[in-house]
Amino acid sequence: MTTANSYGLPDTEEIESWARVYFPEFEKADDTTTAYTPVVLPHSEATKATSNFGTSNFDVNRVRADFPILNERLSNGKQLIWLDNGATTQKPRQVINRISHYYEHENSNVHRGAHELAARSTDAYEASRETVAKFLGAPSKDNIVFVRGTTEGINLVANSFVKPLLSPGDEILLTILEHHANIVPWQLIAQETGAVIKVAPVDATGQIILSEYARLFSPRTKFTSVTHVSNALGTITPIHEMVQIAHGHGVRILVDGAQSVAHTPLNVSTLDADFFVFSGHKIFAPTGIGAVYGKSDVLEEAKPYQGGGNMIRDVTFERTVYNPAPSKFEAGTGNIADAIGLGAALDYVSQVGLGNISAYEHELLDYATCELTRINGLHMIGTAKEKASVLSFVLDGTTTEQVGKHLANHGIAVRAGHHCAQPILRHYGLEATVRPTLAFYNTADEIDALVKAVREIAK
Repeated sequence: MTTANSYGLPDTEEIESWARVYFPEFEKADDTTTAYTPVVLPHSEATKATSNFGTSNFDVNRVRADFPILNERLSNGKQLIWLDNGATTQKPRQVINRISHYYEHENSNVHRGAHELAARSTDAYEASRETVAKFLGAPSKDNIVFVRGTTEGINLVANSFVKPLLSPGDEILLTILEHHANIVPWQLIAQETGAVIKVAPVDATGQIILSEYARLFSPRTKFTSVTHVSNALGTITPIHEMVQIAHGHGVRILVDGAQSVAHTPLNVSTLDADFFVFSGHKIFAPTGIGAVYGKSDVLEEAKPYQGGGNMIRDVTFERTVYNPAPSKFEAGTGNIADAIGLGAALDYVSQVGLGNISAYEHELLDYATCELTRINGLHMIGTAKEKASVLSFVLDGTTTEQVGKHLANHGIAVRAGHHCAQPILRHYGLEATVRPTLAFYNTADEIDALVKAVREIAK
């Protein structure tokens, strides 16, 4: 566990020390960059060896030590196995401690006071915005708008940028994979403006059919909003190609990164997305905080979504002059403490390395898929070649609710339901699935416990 300086942030020596603990072959490359050469810690169990599990450069036990809740014993005496990461992730001590430090030493409103605590709070808040920008590969922290999460972010873009563009008969292009949060906001503005929603289909595996996606564009298409990773199936969409297709038609695009941001490296500048949105609680940060990345020109063009303090430069009863982005989209007092917690979470993930996380989780996903599909009567829902973190399934002869309760009795937390993605489940003729979802603190032993419990109810 790292200690904090006066602003609760680890200094350079502490970061290097942290890296040496997690990656014993850590080497300092120069004064500004660090190189990590992690050690492979193979699993010895025969079942994991036969599946080549444990070949990634990652020590999961060292990571787990940072998450206090993973030691939790439930009321039935069972050890918690948290496989509901698609709903929310657990928080490391570094994030918990950073938020505590804020309330103990920095608590103040931002951008307003002339006193020292206001300066501390503002510095920490804006430092977190800078951290988000660097994590996403954004050109500037001014491209980052703090919001409550992905849902509010999509609503902001829909109302502030897209709605003013729409006339009756104009088109908004989505995909059948979308979470309700990337469907309902577009329905609302379509109802208000007379616009039409068009939906791109998937193939039998749950992957976007790119040719069909491209075919749906027309001169009336004004915007497209698509998921990067399906929360119900785990499908990783061909997002680079989808962005290129949209831009080839002169159409702006939003990427919903709620389920991708914690699992796969990305760079919004390289991706060339016009907007990218995500929620902090999906990436080991607190609930109630997230971010919208927007290109500078679209943020300048977009209208304020809400009005109030902090987003104004000057107000009279005749007119208001707004601050430039991102301030013009952040009316009122923001979620200061949790924004700072988001920065701490992204620092934590960056220190572990998203490349390391992605490789380890991919091995875990492959191992879990292999073991689950050996169970008679179990059917995986979503089998795209490119997947991340999600293991949706149904089991013959049992309801998803029965499976979820059975797993809960074993201390295993999963989601059983429609996952706020009813259109894609109904595409498969389903109303619900059982959905274990993975994070980088999960282990092969936890997968073994999951498989054992599912086998019990399958009998």
